[in-house]
Amino acid sequence: MAFAAGEESAIADAYRHLAPLVRTLASRALRDQTAADDVTQEVFIRAWRLREGFDPSLGRLPAWIVGITRRAIADAQSSTAREHRKFRAVSAVLPDPEYAEGSQSPETLADRLLLDGELERLGEPKGSIMRLAFYEDLTHEQISRRLDLPLGTVKSHIHRSLQHLRRRLEVDHAAP
Repeated sequence: MAFAAGEESAIADAYRHLAPLVRTLASRALRDQTAADDVTQEVFIRAWRLREGFDPSLGRLPAWIVGITRRAIADAQSSTAREHRKFRAVSAVLPDPEYAEGSQSPETLADRLLLDGELERLGEPKGSIMRLAFYEDLTHEQISRRLDLPLGTVKSHIHRSLQHLRRRLEVDHAAP
């Protein structure tokens, strides 16, 4: 088959015919159009890389692509769950912003000052995005609207910022 042989026109045809199905499956599972678009792209990258493993005698190309789609959706869901766990881990060192600084313990105040310094180091717009997420508990969509930034940009900044903060806070022995 042309697809397994690596003919570029075959992947282009597969994308043209199957991308709407892949995007729909991903959108329904993830309930996020940006994530669904990312999964759609990932599915066809994987399909191209794994094309030699496609055997038309075992099934049709659409079924094979749907199988890759299911795995890519599961990977995206796992990634989202990991990001939420990282967010909770970093949030655990945050003091409750409702408390006045005078009533905070010295350790809590030190944690707050450390985190504020790290948020400053992130620069803009990352620092503002993270402050809205941490201190105002806004969702990605709410931050996107408030700062007039694309949702995917907000998610990317949060993901990279959480990784940075976790590394920095672990180095400083401030994170659990």
